[in-house]
Amino acid sequence: MDPLYHPGELAVQAAAGVTEQARRVGKSIRETIPPAARDFLAAQQMIVLGSLVEEQVWTTALTGPPGFVRAAGDRLITVATAPATGDPLAAGLQAGNEVGLLAIDPATRRRMRLNGIVRVRSAAGLTVEAIQVYANCPKYIQAREIIPADADPSVVPQVIRSSTLTSAQAEWVEGSDTFFIGTVHPTAGADASHRGGQPGFVRVLGPDRLVFPDYQGNSMFQTLGNIAADPRAGLLFLDVDSGRTLHLTGRAAIDWDPDAAAPFAGAERVVVYRVEEAVGIDDHLPLRWRFLGHSPFNPR
Repeated sequence: MDPLYHPGELAVQAAAGVTEQARRVGKSIRETIPPAARDFLAAQQMIVLGSLVEEQVWTTALTGPPGFVRAAGDRLITVATAPATGDPLAAGLQAGNEVGLLAIDPATRRRMRLNGIVRVRSAAGLTVEAIQVYANCPKYIQAREIIPADADPSVVPQVIRSSTLTSAQAEWVEGSDTFFIGTVHPTAGADASHRGGQPGFVRVLGPDRLVFPDYQGNSMFQTLGNIAADPRAGLLFLDVDSGRTLHLTGRAAIDWDPDAAAPFAGAERVVVYRVEEAVGIDDHLPLRWRFLGHSPFNPR
């Protein structure tokens, strides 16, 4: 077996014609957290988590002041908060769960991914042991500056669950320029990643069906490789103006037909997503984001 990639990733790399490039880029994957990554983590006010809970993949965001995420050695990170009541990962995320963790700074367009295993879960937070650590390129990240919002402890976030998208949620999705995706592999663990483009790059084909383009990236194909092996995936949309979140769980499939990609400028293929459950949470995150500019890499 290839020491860098599982068979799903290798199959997608081969289909995309980037096997050699992926092998070169994959040498950047580490098992430990380098000093630069420790400093980057300590500066963040939000991370994204993806994990498999009760046979469904969900993706969520956790927030806190700089320092709420810290490296505790070469392989461990601590997160000084945990998913709140109503969050789809609140009840099921426990010690032993495989997680994908994404730290992203939209203002500088820097991001890093850490895939690992939850070793400690308490009401106060999480400890995660790293298995894979690597940086990502800045492509398709919209520049935004974080603006802390005044949290009102008397406000109880409203949670709305449904089996399909509401019309308001569909409008929100179609107007988004960013979302996050969590995926899993039967033996290689979980992963969380970022997707971005011009507003409208995600299209709603029906109340339970989305399609989004896959643009040229780092050639490793962790997300699509996982999907090729296990279609379960969780999507997360953030409202940058209000802090509300939309969590979707369902199944994804890669469509390699050039005709399917043709309506999307710059797309090399598309991903079709079937919604199985939606969870909308108002007043979920105590952060807001000021828009600075779309990524110059966004196809138009």
